[in-house]
Amino acid sequence: MEIGMPSLSPTMTQGNIAVWRKKEGDEVAAGDVLCEIETDKATLEMESMEDGFLGKILVGDGVKDIPVGQPICLMVDTKDELSTIGDYKPSGGGDSSPPPPKKEESAPPPPTPKKEESKPAPSKPAPASSSPQSGGDRVFATPAARKFAEEKSVSLSSIKGTGLDGSIVKADVEDYLAKGPSPSEKPVSSTDQHVAGGAPPSGMAPLGDLDYTDIPNTQIRRVIAKRLLQSKQTIPHYYLSLELRVDKLLELRSTLNATLDASKKKDTPAKKISLNDFVIKAAALALKKVPEVNSTWTDEYIRQYNNVNISVAVQTENGLMVPVVKDADKKGLGTITDDVKSLAGKARSNTLKPNEYEGGTFTVSNLGGPFGIKQFCAIINPPQAAILAVGTTEKKVIPGLVPGEYDVGTFMTVTMSCDHRVVDGAVGAQWLGAFKGYIEDPMTLML
Repeated sequence: MEIGMPSLSPTMTQGNIAVWRKKEGDEVAAGDVLCEIETDKATLEMESMEDGFLGKILVGDGVKDIPVGQPICLMVDTKDELSTIGDYKPSGGGDSSPPPPKKEESAPPPPTPKKEESKPAPSKPAPASSSPQSGGDRVFATPAARKFAEEKSVSLSSIKGTGLDGSIVKADVEDYLAKGPSPSEKPVSSTDQHVAGGAPPSGMAPLGDLDYTDIPNTQIRRVIAKRLLQSKQTIPHYYLSLELRVDKLLELRSTLNATLDASKKKDTPAKKISLNDFVIKAAALALKKVPEVNSTWTDEYIRQYNNVNISVAVQTENGLMVPVVKDADKKGLGTITDDVKSLAGKARSNTLKPNEYEGGTFTVSNLGGPFGIKQFCAIINPPQAAILAVGTTEKKVIPGLVPGEYDVGTFMTVTMSCDHRVVDGAVGAQWLGAFKGYIEDPMTLML
């Protein structure tokens, strides 16, 4: 029985084999880990669903970009069957759409004169020779890719597929939208012609005598880049900033941590509630007060969520990860502290499970505490409608209650990035006002 590359997350279209835990010929019980698979989010263990023997490994350690469904190993029921495998060849896999012909030699595209590249391309470009087509005009694509392309008014004939035998998957359409039309699909200016002659690939400037090192992009890094580019190009961002006084919050935090330290068990580290834990709780309660922000845009409707799940940005060696604190509005500060510590540790060790990074409805990104950044604007994490960027705390001299006297206060600047399709300016301001109320009067977080 062939075992295909599994789909371990809704956004996964391909995966990498990190390492095989079992060897060919090993006996396997249901639940045993066969291999570790690197997805677009994390490295996950693939378990066997049945008892048997690992007959043949079809895709070895370190192989990358394996389409979902492509056979990666062969399982047999009995040990005697191991000797019958021989030079077994996989039957194929990947998307369920019918595979296109392996070769298109019988129908090559007509030659194009070299001088044509200096003229504007027609408004509806002819399909490129690399497009996954049969001898006629048929384009092979998954149902999800066809539906998404139709929604975005994109011609599939303009897209090069990366699925099995060149078929188009949804991710190919998303990549096409993110990158825009290829040079052959849009007019070429005289400036473009001049640069195109000797420019390095990918639109890079000439390197000259520069010394450099090319660092290969991991699958996670490529997915992050694609999603951020998609967010900035398709979501109309706007930004709202507010300065908050946090003296009362810092005082309450100090009191709570002292209480936790006094009550801890001997030889165990004390739990420490961070300022960011207060921010997560305050953001969650503000979302309950202003639920319009806890939403997602679609072309047909705005979906407003009843759950308040806060995504927390965590920097890792593989890039930015956003594990999710589920139902943060219903949790106490101590529980949020435990959740964030556990999730951040898993994010840094690349062991997050899909249910630990999916389902977020709002994101908090803090560059203040770890890096001392005063203020910044964050990119919205789609399909969410807003993200909160948290800066560092700083002391400021402010007018006192008595004329002529001055006081010193501790302040923190936060900036909210909003999707204007979902969150109108007044609604964003209303949410920030609710958030400010919780931060500046932190005892209300306990109610």
